[in-house]
Order: sequence, then C-alpha cells, then structure tokens
Amino acid sequence: MGDEASPEWMNKGDNAWQLMAATMVGLQTIPGLVILYGSMVNKSWAINSAFMAFYAFAAVILCWAAWAYRMSFGEEWVFFVGKPAAALDEKFLLGQAFLGALPTATMVFFQGVFAAITLVLIGGSLLGRMNIRAWMLFVPLWLTFSYTVTAFSIWSPNGWLAKRGVIDFAGGFVIHLSAGVAAITAAFWVGPREEKEKVTLDSNNMIVALGGAGLVWMGWSGFNGGGPFAVNTVASLAILNTHVCAATSIITWLIFDTFHSGKPTVFGAIQGMITGLVCITPAAGIVQGWAAILMGFISGSVPWYTLTVVHHKIKLLNTIDDPMAIFHTHAITGTLGGILTGLFAVPKLCRLFYGVPDWEKYTGLFYGLQNGSAHAGLKQLWIQLEAIAFVVMFNVIITSLICLGVRGIVPLRVDALEVGGDIAMHGEEAFALCCSEDRDGKFENVKRNRIYDTQDFPSSIDESSRTMTVSESQMV
Repeated sequence: MGDEASPEWMNKGDNAWQLMAATMVGLQTIPGLVILYGSMVNKSWAINSAFMAFYAFAAVILCWAAWAYRMSFGEEWVFFVGKPAAALDEKFLLGQAFLGALPTATMVFFQGVFAAITLVLIGGSLLGRMNIRAWMLFVPLWLTFSYTVTAFSIWSPNGWLAKRGVIDFAGGFVIHLSAGVAAITAAFWVGPREEKEKVTLDSNNMIVALGGAGLVWMGWSGFNGGGPFAVNTVASLAILNTHVCAATSIITWLIFDTFHSGKPTVFGAIQGMITGLVCITPAAGIVQGWAAILMGFISGSVPWYTLTVVHHKIKLLNTIDDPMAIFHTHAITGTLGGILTGLFAVPKLCRLFYGVPDWEKYTGLFYGLQNGSAHAGLKQLWIQLEAIAFVVMFNVIITSLICLGVRGIVPLRVDALEVGGDIAMHGEEAFALCCSEDRDGKFENVKRNRIYDTQDFPSSIDESSRTMTVSESQMV
C-alpha cells in the first residue's frame, strides 16, 4: 500500500530498475570512458585525457540539475528551445515524472547521466591537445546551447520532431549523432597535434583499455534497457538486441581488419564494439533480433570502410585530428542507426514502446511495404532523415560558435604545453616509474613518504644491471 514516501502512482520495480540503469550509464563514463581514454593515449597525456572525462561528468550533473534538465524536458521557451529552470525543489522532484511511474528525481538523474556521457564522447576527439581551461568552459556551454535543444526537439513531448513521430529509442540522434558531429567540428577549431605527437600516440596499456571498453559495453544494458522507463518486455528485448548487435559488429570489424592488414587488432575490436552499440541504440527495443544482427554487420563494415579507406582520401578529414575516431564511430554510425531504424522498426513493438494505437506512425519502411502501408513507411524514413539533417546542421553551427567564443577568452589549445603533456598541464604524471628516469640512466625510489612524513631507504637501480626493462615490468 502507498504512503507519503511511496505514493500509489509509483511503481517500485520500475523505479528501482531506472535508478540501476542510470547508475550503469554513469559507470560507462566514470570509470568506463575515464579508463578507456586514459589508456588509449600516450602515457604523457594519460592524466589529461582521463581528467577531461572526469571533469565533464561533474560539470554536466551540476548544470543539469541547476537549469539544463528543464530546458530539455520542460516548457517551450521560444521555437524549439526549452525554458531554463532549476530541478532542485522537493515539490518538483518528488512528483511524478512526465513519463513512467517514477518520481521526477529519478528521471532527472537518468537523463543527466545521458547528457554527461555525450560531452565525454565529444572529448574523445580532443585528446592530447585541447587546453583544459577551454574544455572547462566548453562543457557547460555546449550542454546549455546544443544538447538541451536537441533533447527538447526529439525527446520532449513538446518537441517538434517528437510530435512529427521521430524514432530514437535511447539516443541515437540526441547523444551519438550530436556527439559525433560536435566532436569533428570542435576538433577542426582546436586543430591537429604536432606530427611528433601523432607518431608517439601509442596506447600506454591496452589491457586496461579493454577493461574500460568492457565497462562501456556492459553498461549499455542500462543505456538501452532504461529506454522504456519500465521493467517490461520491451526493456528485455532492447538489452538482448544491444548485445547481439555489438557482438556481430565486433566480429565483422575483426574480419575486415584481418583481411586488410593480416591481423585482428584490439583497437579494431573496441571500435567495432562501439559502432555496434551506437547503431542499435535508436532501434534497440523496436526491431527483431534478425534486424539487430544485420545492423551489427552494417555497423561493423561501413564505419570500418569510412575510417580505414575513405578517411585517407578526403582532404578535409585528413586535416582534422580525431584520435578516438569519434566522427566515424558516432556521427557516421549514428546516421546509419537512424536510417536503419526507419527501415526495420516493427509497428507492434513501436506501439508497445510509445503506447499509441496509431498505425500511421512509427512504421518502418519494410513493414509498411509488407502491410500495404508504404506511405507510412516512407513518411517514417523521411522523418528520420529530417532529424539527421537537423542534428547535423544545428551542431555544426552551435559548436563552431561556442569554440569561437571560448577562443576569445582562453586559447583552445596551448602549443607551448604540448611537449610537457600531463606534467605541464596538471603538474602530475600517470606513470612515475617510466617517466622518472634521470640523466644517468637510473631509477630512484621516492625517498620521503609525504603522507606519514617518514624517510624511506634510498636505493637506485643502474641501467646496465637491470634484468627487466620498464616495459616488461609494467606488463608483469
């Protein structure tokens, strides 16, 4: 029975799952992407890359509660922009959310971690050369002027694309396409790394990178499984389709890698995982399992081709530095996912997800042709293309304006600090053992324990007498 803390309109099972799903999405970012970014770059940029993700998560959550949530899901202010307002009042937060049998506080947190991971994905294209102070300004500005507008247009019941009937199950447009387009645009304005920096951009720990990638992959159960805002059959289908598509994409990418270069790579497996997860996101709970496999094959082949072949043939892409290939894994793949959703969306599953009886909405083209409603299928595909065009054009313009505005305050990059990396940027280094070699080729231990202010016994290891190299000791 309901009480004041558990009102009758609240479903405890749904609320518990939604909080768990939100936490899983949060774990995709911290520690997931923090670990992945920090491990995939050269050791001199490990702290900076991981810190960009860590800071972005904190900044977004604060801004989200302060004004951005209600800009995304509140009242319309002007055109397709929501009205800013705080989501901090007890009366507002403990009331029922605009969707689901959940309190608004749960919805604010769930949507907040989605917003946070979007900014962190953008950061993946800026690793190794963006001024950290510029990034600290960029994050709240992009959240406010870009993310909220896209979320309001596509996910809010008051949004113009939502009213048109666009299908975006869990963020193919709002998160991945937006992040991919903003990432390549911001990378253009920040500029590329020095050639010597590109040459030395080797992963400092690929095993740890796989651990970060695994957190991202498993966390996607909450990412897509939380889409229905309920513990129901659609959530179960969404989770299964998510992992089937990701697995298919990984295998496909590795096969192409093997035929192209003669060997499968861990970096390729991670990229294939990401493209599979991104592609299925707008369609996770509204397509059949066979469609998830087909989408996995497409997401493991088309982005592979654009990254491996097309990228090197287009002059503009060659001049833009995108170390984590965010453009290919999110912009290209997000576009593919949106289009394939317009083809494979099952009308019955869409009605279960959206809770509408309208056969003329949410009909994939292939099912429209099969059911004699080709017009409805073509209309759905056109709406998907409208959403893609809107997200791309809007993000190119807004991201460019934000970068130019930030550049007027602080430099987008600080070339003088590039050589120093983490030490110059933060006064810290990620791997003291491999970075503290003195001029005599010796490695000395720390002589003073700063926490307890005790003296350690000094010792040194002569380079010539070492039986194990630094890289070998790291592997052990």
